[in-house]
Amino acid sequence: EQGLQLLELSGSVEEDYIRIARCFEATRQRCCRLEQDGHRAREQLARVEAERAALEVKLKHARNQVEVEMRKRHRAEAELEKQERKLQLVLELLMREPWGNEALSREQCSVLSALTGRRLGAALAPIRRSSAVDESCQSLLSHSDISYDRTEDDVVRS
Repeated sequence: EQGLQLLELSGSVEEDYIRIARCFEATRQRCCRLEQDGHRAREQLARVEAERAALEVKLKHARNQVEVEMRKRHRAEAELEKQERKLQLVLELLMREPWGNEALSREQCSVLSALTGRRLGAALAPIRRSSAVDESCQSLLSHSDISYDRTEDDVVRS
């Protein structure tokens, strides 16, 4: 009886060993898959980080370009205002001088009167503004109000 029990016990032990071996094999295969997944994830992370770095460089260049263009626009607008003031003074001088009215034709006098009667910049607007750019909402949002917050663009790195 003891021998029979030993045979039964040894038979179940062999089955237990086979089950344990199968579990070890399944775990080994899962580890291999996880290692491959980890390798692919690291490669993808490297690609994404390289792309992020390239995009950050592009963003920096775009910000610099915006700043340069805004400075150019401010200088151009300041120059435009300066020239408008000069032209306004010349027009006012021509209209005040008695010889100015004699030297100018009626049509020229009426044009000058119209220009001095209203803001010169508004009168010249169709001439100086590009037709491709619609600035009709200028009263709602001036170009000077354009700004961006760099803190929103910062990426939190951990």
